Amino acid sequence: MKILLTGATGYIGKRLLPILVEDGHEVICCVRDKSRFNPPESILQKIQIIQIDLLDKASLNNIPKNIDGAYYLVHSMSESSDYQVLERESAINFRDALKGTKINHVVYLSGIANETQLSKHLTSRKTVESELGAGNYNFTTLRAGIIIGSGSASFEIIRDLVEKLPIMVTPKWIDNRCQPIGISDVISFLTKTIFNSKTYNQDFDIGGPDILSYKEMLLEFGRIRKLNRKIYTVPVMTPRLSSYWLYFVTSTSYKLAVALVNSMKMEVICRNTKLNNILSVTPISYREALAKAFSKIENNEIISSWKDAYASSGMRSHISDFIQVPTFGCFIDTRKMAFQNREACIDKIWSIGGRTGWYYGDWLWKLRGFMDKIVGGVGLRRGRTNPDSLHVGDALDFWRVLYANKSEGRLLLIAEMKLPGEAWLEFKVVSGELVQMATFRPLGLMGRLYWFAVLPFHGAIFNGMLKKLTNGNS
Repeated sequence: MKILLTGATGYIGKRLLPILVEDGHEVICCVRDKSRFNPPESILQKIQIIQIDLLDKASLNNIPKNIDGAYYLVHSMSESSDYQVLERESAINFRDALKGTKINHVVYLSGIANETQLSKHLTSRKTVESELGAGNYNFTTLRAGIIIGSGSASFEIIRDLVEKLPIMVTPKWIDNRCQPIGISDVISFLTKTIFNSKTYNQDFDIGGPDILSYKEMLLEFGRIRKLNRKIYTVPVMTPRLSSYWLYFVTSTSYKLAVALVNSMKMEVICRNTKLNNILSVTPISYREALAKAFSKIENNEIISSWKDAYASSGMRSHISDFIQVPTFGCFIDTRKMAFQNREACIDKIWSIGGRTGWYYGDWLWKLRGFMDKIVGGVGLRRGRTNPDSLHVGDALDFWRVLYANKSEGRLLLIAEMKLPGEAWLEFKVVSGELVQMATFRPLGLMGRLYWFAVLPFHGAIFNGMLKKLTNGNS
């Protein structure tokens, strides 16, 4: 069957794609920006890639007419204050674009919404569900709550809280219950639902076998990691304070923290589990889902991470718009140094950031990350998805990868920290030397003052980093 996969660069889409190919489907991957789509080499010949923007009706003409089914995995939870309007418009445009195709079935992954008073986030999901359900095709909604898997937002937030805080003072919603589900089970439900007539024109809740409070989830995580944690609940923490607490302690953005807190105020429990029997799926427990996630992390097999999505930074432009580093009106700091071993130098560049750090003056990088958090930026806590591989679109601390070609020896990053301007950092191997270039395009007087304020630190940090990168020792 020919399946249209929206959200192919997202957390779920990246994991669903190889399974669909393995099942023998022909998959058309919908992406907003082809330059940041990096599917496995093994499936490149078995997929088609089209560039569409659901808010650009003209681009939807790229959708083939002979598709049989589609997955709608697009969410803009926190990219902007008017995301509810944008999500509804996107759903309508997608539904209308399918009118001229021979599509039979559309599957939408939504969130569990079994409360009369819903958060804005879940209300938006329900609206999208209604709009997509009005199309001239069979439609199925799968509603999931907390998804547990390596690189998932929920898993990483729980991990941040438990591993960083021996004692937690939490808001009262910590006692609310939810029904977490492992990412492997989400993928099973998605793959087994498509073209299954028993699921047509219905909605189903999907969840694991455990119903736990958020507090129980945190404590269980601690037990698995052999960490003794104490959690105390206070009734006076407002949603705004809760959002700030989540934002400063974890790697989430503030807007995402707000959306999560508003959702956590309500219980997220499956109405029933009848889809388990229809599709013959037996979901794994919360503990098993955590074990699988840690296994993937330990073996460096993280397929996708929420941090690599634009929602983790608020970036909405195509990444290719920034690939040409400007020179006019910019401040440029260029440094060069001969390296002892080309391969060792490139390996170090490809391992930069995250747990490895920045090779020199790490405390200054951490200070800059903390200052960024204070003013609402992403800070350093996003880290990186994989310790030794980089792809276009990946998050790298408070940078985003624009270009990464290891054989060429060139890595180009764009800054996503809060700045009075735009900044690029480039590493390039040329004629036996490593060229390290920092480019800053200032915005007004504040931008210029900022550049001259940080310039004294560049000499120490960039020179020190350059020496470490070019030293032949690993």
